[in-house]
Amino acid sequence: MKKYLIKRLLQSIPILIGISIMTFAIMQLAPGNPMQTMIDPKISAEEIERAQENLGLNDSLPVQYFNWITQILQGNLGYTIKTGQPVGQLILERLPATLLLTGTAFIIAFVIGVPLGVYSATKRNKLPDYVLTVMSFIGISIPSFFFGLGMIFIFALKLGWLPTSGMVTIGADYTGFALFMDYFKHVIMPALVLALPTVAVVMRFTRSSMLEVLNQEFIRTADSKGLSKAKVYLKHALRNALIPVITIFGLSIPFLFGGAYITEHIFNWPGMGSLGIQSIVAREYPVIMALNLFTSILVMAGNLLADVMYAWADPRIRY
Repeated sequence: MKKYLIKRLLQSIPILIGISIMTFAIMQLAPGNPMQTMIDPKISAEEIERAQENLGLNDSLPVQYFNWITQILQGNLGYTIKTGQPVGQLILERLPATLLLTGTAFIIAFVIGVPLGVYSATKRNKLPDYVLTVMSFIGISIPSFFFGLGMIFIFALKLGWLPTSGMVTIGADYTGFALFMDYFKHVIMPALVLALPTVAVVMRFTRSSMLEVLNQEFIRTADSKGLSKAKVYLKHALRNALIPVITIFGLSIPFLFGGAYITEHIFNWPGMGSLGIQSIVAREYPVIMALNLFTSILVMAGNLLADVMYAWADPRIRY
């Protein structure tokens, strides 16, 4: 396993280089440039040219890429064009809020999705299975912005149970359990909106995998020995059905971070997603490129985590 992990980490180096080149190229192909958001009618053309020169925008593309990737390797993600704030510091300030949101959504997705998938498989072609199938299709199909606005309208505006936006109550000086409940009330709606598609996907994958395993000979043997249904389903069938689900487990991490862009914007959540939206509008290229690299690393880390979990779920798998 150790050799396998080292090999995978070495393989990720050229992949990251390719991703960095693509990210840089896409940003260069985007219409306009960061200077267009800074233009003041009173600024002369000479001052604009001087600002572009100071920012390195007049250098050739290979030179710009080399300067950028050199700073990345030194741990410097660059500086925002408008304020000059370090991009790394800006991301670290937003990271805890995004981790709270995506972590909550991740737990909701698998705590709800896996049991519903198992239950749907054990009730195959019966009413509960049909109901859960329809619900899963709705969960996959419904746009997150529509679902989020609907939840705000019902639970915040009509019922008044939950706050409409933000991470904490402004002006409140909560501590201890009261602070925890305040966080919980603010995170529950965006977390449910973010988790809904993953819940549906996990449920469908778990159901199909369980149906395949339940038809195998060792399950019939365990059942014929008089073992309880719960033991047959949970101990023998579920563990063997987890392989496809583990793939979703690994890939859902970057998926949730990507989905946080829309969800955080809807709920005004102060995380990396809302930072990404603001950076796109402001054409803060250093921030956008840093966020793209961060998401790419998450994708590779999710794949590696899934491979490691395969060996845990199925002892027959060895690297």
